[in-house]
Order: sequence, then structure tokens, then C-alpha cells
Amino acid sequence: MPGSVGRVGGDATSGSLAPAGARRGAPGQASLLEVPVEHEEGGGLAALAPDAGRPEGSVRPPSTFGPERFLNRELSWLDFASRVLDLAGEPATPLLERAKFLAIWSTGTDEFFQVRVAGLKDQHAAGLRQRSPDGRTVGEQLRAVRSRATGLVERASRMYLDALVPALAAAGIGIVHHDELDEPGREELAAIFDRDIFPVLTPLAVDPGHPFPYISNLSLNLAVVVADPVTSERRFARVKVPPLLPRFVRLGESDRLVLLEEVIAAHLDQLFPEMSVGAVHAFRVTRNADLELDEDEADDLLEAVEVELRRRRFGRAVRLEVDEHIDPEVLEILLLELELGPEDVYRSPAPLDLGQLWQLVAIDRPDLHEPPFIPTTQPRLAPLGDEPVDLFARIRERDILVQHPYDSFATSVEAFVSQAAADPDVLAIKQTLYRTSGDARFVSALARAAEAGKQVAALVELKARFDEQRNIVWARQLEQAGVHVVYGVVGLKTHSKTALVVRREEDGIRRYCHVGTGNYNSDTARVYEDIGVLTADEDIGADLTDLFNHLTGFSRATRSRALVLAPERLRPWVLEEIAAETAAGPKGRITIKVNGLTDPEVIDALYLASQKGVQVDLVVRGVCSLRPGVEGLSDRVSVRSVVGRYLEHSRIYRFGAEAPRFYIGSADLMERNLDRRIEALLPVRDPELCARLEEVLALVLADDTHAWELDASGSWRRVPATRGVNAQVALQEIALERSRRRRGAERAV
Repeated sequence: MPGSVGRVGGDATSGSLAPAGARRGAPGQASLLEVPVEHEEGGGLAALAPDAGRPEGSVRPPSTFGPERFLNRELSWLDFASRVLDLAGEPATPLLERAKFLAIWSTGTDEFFQVRVAGLKDQHAAGLRQRSPDGRTVGEQLRAVRSRATGLVERASRMYLDALVPALAAAGIGIVHHDELDEPGREELAAIFDRDIFPVLTPLAVDPGHPFPYISNLSLNLAVVVADPVTSERRFARVKVPPLLPRFVRLGESDRLVLLEEVIAAHLDQLFPEMSVGAVHAFRVTRNADLELDEDEADDLLEAVEVELRRRRFGRAVRLEVDEHIDPEVLEILLLELELGPEDVYRSPAPLDLGQLWQLVAIDRPDLHEPPFIPTTQPRLAPLGDEPVDLFARIRERDILVQHPYDSFATSVEAFVSQAAADPDVLAIKQTLYRTSGDARFVSALARAAEAGKQVAALVELKARFDEQRNIVWARQLEQAGVHVVYGVVGLKTHSKTALVVRREEDGIRRYCHVGTGNYNSDTARVYEDIGVLTADEDIGADLTDLFNHLTGFSRATRSRALVLAPERLRPWVLEEIAAETAAGPKGRITIKVNGLTDPEVIDALYLASQKGVQVDLVVRGVCSLRPGVEGLSDRVSVRSVVGRYLEHSRIYRFGAEAPRFYIGSADLMERNLDRRIEALLPVRDPELCARLEEVLALVLADDTHAWELDASGSWRRVPATRGVNAQVALQEIALERSRRRRGAERAV
């Protein structure tokens, strides 16, 4: 079977590889499998039944429905991962797009274990007895996560082996096993191994003089059993699969590919000359990768983050992935040395780390990809004739809304900052940078502005998870160019997506602003759906000035004029808006589109709104802890998720029925966003822009192509395709039609 490295063979069969008295699991810590189940998954739903003795029309406080009214956050994320896998298994999805969704599932699952599961295991090791909002102990959550994650691994493996590999072969892209090659193919691979792979490898044996090697986070490795044919002495050895070499080795100019670990396994005799090679198995370790910063005691935040990044490599192991046929003795050694238990092992029939399928996604086969979509320039930002567009003049006329990737990021947000950097009348530029792209166009623009003598300030969030190292590099480059670089507020992450340009004009100083839902990242702007507003509104400009002064200086946050800012104001504002609609009863209306909804206080407020007759429509891409459709609690709440070609990333808040109030911004309805981050929501008041947002919400609520709905049992079900509405395709067509109308107007001029 393609991708299977595991084998047991050779003469390395005598003697034990593990030290006497070896045992599995961390020292002094009971295995989770030994702890009795205290809370069965899906149990306790009877508590959600309506109170038969309660008078008709009366409201039962949400808290009386008990913890069962909440869905578990970790299991909800795994439900999202399952929806991604659904797209990987759709025959109608172009083949290399299916490979992409498998890769997304794999990398997302890696992050889930590095952060969420690692956090649960830390709580378990500390003996914490606190239950999650849905009433589960830490042990119950870990066991439920394992049960669900094991099923997803098996499902992803079957998709790869039984569907993707055969379909790729039929399309001319063959992922073949080394043993399936003919003699010329093996000779070619042998030459490739000798030339490109062998010089990079470092075999590490384990014996009294060589301790068990450190296994770095997410590295792919081969566990090898080697025996001396003369003495019959057996040793365990580890060979790291080089991460900088392509995972799929191409044979010549063909589209025949062999997994790198299989090429190495086939030539281990060169690494262990005159030895007998026995069992060979792939394995992979996931470690705790969450930073543990004590910002109150850190004299230099940048230096503290660098120290923690070095420590991240040595984080405690939380997951061991192995091939499904791993030798029990080899597995016992790995568990002993990594201080893991049997419950931490995930066996995979498919190759480990399907995230490496991105290499296949890059294959130039247009017939196996979605048709390319070229973003259009937002009509208000498009030039008329040969004259270059004056962005500041267009923004002065009226607020401009852009939605990526349908509206070009390059001709809107990038052009806004680039034009500001080059404009001699611009006096200052201030911008937050949470995650930026590899080409760092914003970093270059800010550097040019500083070199031109403008006042430039950049808030670089060093604690943006898994982008810390890149942000450190950008921060240093900006500092070298003369940009004032700050790293945020102690104890908070700066997650807001904001840019401020101060310009000298004939009638005085004017401020131009961008507030968005997505990062200043040209790469993700092509695949993430996000919304931003460019405005010269005086109140917004004043609010952003105060915000940047707060971020770069020393002050207490002041009450804003228009923006809704976290952590000071966002939570009470959300609750006040929900309460206003609750008071309106059946005439109230709430529509919210976010990436995550987990905050218990907000969820209870939405439950109360439903009980009062308010229609609540929620579009939650990922984690959702709200349980909709429960009689007497959430009858009037609908929850759906749209997962498709583009990652639905925008956050849109709509309150009211007759004269709705719209907001866009960076914040989800999660505890971290409400209480532990700098966030910004922008009120959208222009009727034309409000109509655009209404259109977006209407489409995602009507989507029956890539939409799932959550029911009262906590299960996500695919929305049946009755009308064939694909919100993302529709928004592409709308953007193209706007562009055609703009070109028609240009020709008329």
C-alpha cells in the first residue's frame, strides 16, 4: 500500500530493546485509560427538556437548563475538522483541492493538539478539578477528544488511501510504493538517494553511550531496529526524515512520486553498513507549543518571546503518531522515552503528516484545481482613464467597503498604505501587524515611509501563535528602518486590524483609516474571506488616534466615540445590543457571523433573546458552544457553518429588524477576544455599505452547497442542496458584475 513504511524483518529479532522495568506513561501519573468515565458524551440531555409545570409563556432562566445547554469547545473544534474532511471527500471537488483540504485538516489538527490538548493535559497533570462549561472534567474531555480524534484519523487515512491515491493515479499522478518500482525506477531512486538524501541523514543509535535522542516537535522520524550479525546485539536507532527535502520524491520528469521516508527505509543498509536492519516504522511526536510568558517580569518582551520559542522545541510530548503496524517493542520504547501513555498513541494506516500534501497541491494541473479567480478592483478604487487613482480623494467622498478575495487586496488595502508611504503630504502612519505575509509588503511600505521622514509606528504582536519568529524578524527590520516599533500591552494580545494615516491637506489635518476583519497579509487575502472599511470619518480617526496612543504610550483607555474596543467595552456592548433586541421581543432580530462562539455569558444572553421571541441567526465557521433548537431555550436560534473554497473569516454583527445596526471587526464571541485581547469593531453606517453587508449575510444564510446546520443534539448536518446556492461563487459573480459595470462607465467617459 503506498505510504506504508512499517515493516518487521531481517535478523534483528533477539534480545529486548527496552530497559528492565520499563513502563509506559509519565512518571507518577496515572494513565487516563485507568480513570473511570464520569460523564458520558451526549448524556444529560434530559435536563434540557421543558419544565412541564411552568406556566405557558413564562421564561425559564437559561442557567436552570444546567451545563448541558453548552456544547464542549474541544469537541466542537473536532466537528469543524470533520466538516473540512467532508470537503476532502467530495467527488465533485477538484482532485488537488481535495488534497488541499486533507492538508488543511492535518495542519489544523496538529495545532489543536499543540495548544488545546496540551492545555488539557497540563490541567490534568496539575490535578485541577474545575469542569468545563458543559460540565465535563478534564479527564472526560481528554477521553472524548481521543475517541473523536481517532475516528477522524481513520477517516482521513481511508480518504487518502482508498480515494485520493487511486484518483490521482487515474489522473496521471502516481504515488507509488518503493517495492512497486521496476529495476530502472529503483536504480534512479538509488542515485537520488546517494546524491541528495544520504549526505543529509544522521542515524542516532541508542545504547549506554548514546542516550535516546531528542525528538523535535512535529518532525517525521524512522524508528529502526538494528542487529549486529556477529554478536546478535540489537539496538534501537532513530533516523530523522529531513524536513527541508521534498516529502514526495519525483522520478525524473514524470508525475510518479515516492514518499521520502520510503526511499530512506529502502537504503538503510547504507546508514548501518554490515548490520542487519529489522523493523522500520515511521513515527511523529507532537509537543506542547503554547508560549508561557510572564510579561510582568519580562524586562524585554522581544527577548522573552525568543527564549520561549527556544523552549517550545522542548515542550512536553502530548501525542505520538505511528504507523498502524508498529512493532509493540518499538512502541514501548517510544512511550517510555517520551513519557507518554497508550491513550496518547494515534495509529495511522496512511502516511503520517498529511499536511505535506501541499506539495501535491502545487502541481501545475489546472484541470485538477478550481478555476482561477482573479480579484477585481473595487469600483470606487478603480482609475478612470489613464490617470492614477487618488485613494485619499475617493475615501474623502464616501466610506469604501472591500471584501477579499473578491475585491483585490493589492489595489485596496496594500495600495492605501503604499500610497500613504509615498505621499509627501502624509505626516504619519500607524498600523497593527498581527500576521503578515512572507513578502512583507506592509513592512517594506512602512520602512520606506520612515526613511522618507514620516512618523511611523507599528504595533507588532510578538505573541501571534506560530508566527512569533516571523514577527520578530519583521520587528527588527522595521526598527532598523527607523519605525517606532512596540509590542503591545502587557497581558493582552493586540488582535485588532487597524491602520491610521495622518495627512496634511488644504483645510487642515485629516485622518484616513482602515479597519478590517483580517490580517495585513497578501497571501491569506487570496484565500480568506474578509471585510474591511476605508474611511475618513472624524470620530473613527479620533478613536484610532487614542487607541494607538494607548498602545504605544502610557495611558488608561478612554471611552471611544464610535469604535467598540476590547477589552474595556466589547463585552458590555455585545450584551447591551442583545438585551435591546430581547426587549423588542418578536420584533427583535440578531444576525451574527463569526469564527467562534464559546463565551457562556453571551450564549446565555442569546438564549434569553430566543425565549423572548427574537429570531437569532448565527453563522459560526468553527467552534460553537451554543446548542440551538432546544424547546423552551433556543427554539428561535439557528446555527450554520459555511466551509468552502475560501476560509470564511469575516466577523459581521447585525442587530435590529427595521433599521438594523451593522458592525464589522476583528473579534469573535470567545472569552479570549472579549477579555484578553485588543479588538476593534467598526460601526457601518453608510446605507450602501450596509446593503453590501446585508447581501453577504443573506447569501451565507441561503447557502446550501457548502453549509452545515447544528441541531439540538449537538450534531452538524449537511444542508440539503435544494436551490444550489453557493455563497462564495455568488460573491465572485457579484464582484465580476460590479467590475463589468465599472468598465462600461469608463468606456462611456
